[in-house]
Amino acid sequence: MPMGYWVSVYPAITDPEGLVVYNELAGIAVKASGGRVLASIGSRVVAHEAGIAERVVLIEFDSFEQAVTAYESAAYQEALAELPDGFERDFRITEGLA
Repeated sequence: MPMGYWVSVYPAITDPEGLVVYNELAGIAVKASGGRVLASIGSRVVAHEAGIAERVVLIEFDSFEQAVTAYESAAYQEALAELPDGFERDFRITEGLA
């Protein structure tokens, strides 16, 4: 069964302190859902073409369905509610190749 991945790119982070509560709650929700963080805060980024060299977060799940379920979980929805107003990110759930 193909893995599932959360891919998040943050075009600009103007208030990193505003993400503290979200980061804590999201980390708990991801771990509880079986997710494994492969890249996150502090990971080096080299951007090409239209890419932006800001924070990129890559989280792996055992299946695409597990990744979707984790996003829809009450714990992760609680984390999302803590994102600051006006916050911008590009978030996707994608299926890996078998």
